[in-house]
Amino acid sequence: MNRILAILHKEVLQMRRDRMTLALVFLLPLVQLLLFGYAIQTEVRHIPTVVFDQSLSAESRDLLNSFSASGYFDITYTVNDYDEVNRMIDSGKAKAGIILPPDFDRILKRGGSAPVQVIVDASDNMVANQAIAIANAIGLIKSQEIIASRWNVPGPPYDVRVRPWYNPDGITAYYMVPAILGIIVTMTMVIMTSMGIVRERERGTLEQLIVTPVKSYELMIGKILPYIALGYVQITVALLVGVLVFNVPIKGSVLELYILTLFFITASLGLGILISNIARTQMQAFQMSFFIMLPSILISGFMFPREAMPDFIYYLSGLIPLTYYLDIIRGIVLKGIGFSYLVGQVTCLLVFSVVLLTLSIIKFKKKIA
Repeated sequence: MNRILAILHKEVLQMRRDRMTLALVFLLPLVQLLLFGYAIQTEVRHIPTVVFDQSLSAESRDLLNSFSASGYFDITYTVNDYDEVNRMIDSGKAKAGIILPPDFDRILKRGGSAPVQVIVDASDNMVANQAIAIANAIGLIKSQEIIASRWNVPGPPYDVRVRPWYNPDGITAYYMVPAILGIIVTMTMVIMTSMGIVRERERGTLEQLIVTPVKSYELMIGKILPYIALGYVQITVALLVGVLVFNVPIKGSVLELYILTLFFITASLGLGILISNIARTQMQAFQMSFFIMLPSILISGFMFPREAMPDFIYYLSGLIPLTYYLDIIRGIVLKGIGFSYLVGQVTCLLVFSVVLLTLSIIKFKKKIA
């Protein structure tokens, strides 16, 4: 019993000395609980919507007001061209599009069924399912209102025709497999890099680097190049599995995907190296990396749509590199879009890479901590 008490006393003293580990143990679960409790929402509201109203009539405005008043569709863009609707949805600025024909009001006045085309970005299954259900429900309710006020209506006044794009069959693998690729790369780049450098410090192998004439940035480059190669190996294997096993179609350019992936890999590596410069032990590095991984999974858009999150969480997710890479890989794989539609995402990843790697180089000290 005395031996057990002695060991227990020793561990308590060790924990008191290692204040960073103790703080991480108590602080991280609390922060994550509060963060994810607010962030995780399955009901998608405020879907950004683009409208092409060729009728510009009182009837069309009444229908659009019903879409907006539902709380599920935010009419963010109004355009005068069908191609502009395509560009808005391709770029991801809009998740839904509503198109009304020029003779919309005349058809309603004649007692016919006025067609309403609703385009939904089905590369995000949860958003697509919600948008399709609500659009059909709005068309049904508005039709019932007109039928109740008129006699001898031959058919439903509003003929809502929903067209899901990019993943019309709603196959989950098409949506999830590209995103899982991003999670795998994030896990490898952040956790393995952070723990690898800390492991060298704990084992004393950094002594060999101290006596070398290389500069800090040269040492960083030498350390990240193998991980970049490893990241591309993972991407290649994951794409092959996705295509051969899950039949995921790659509609865009694979070469462009590989080129743009470099920015995501370097951003993730910068994050891992920065953690390694802050952490003193492998346990601390793992805890910090885990704190990065959970937000990457839950608030980046991997599992839950960002549109369903509170504004604070939505903007907070902009600090996660995976948020931008999901737009890139889903855009290229499912939509077949190119760099011209992804300039914003690539720019954000480039800024992440430069800032994180610069901070890592500045903080890195060629000495034993």
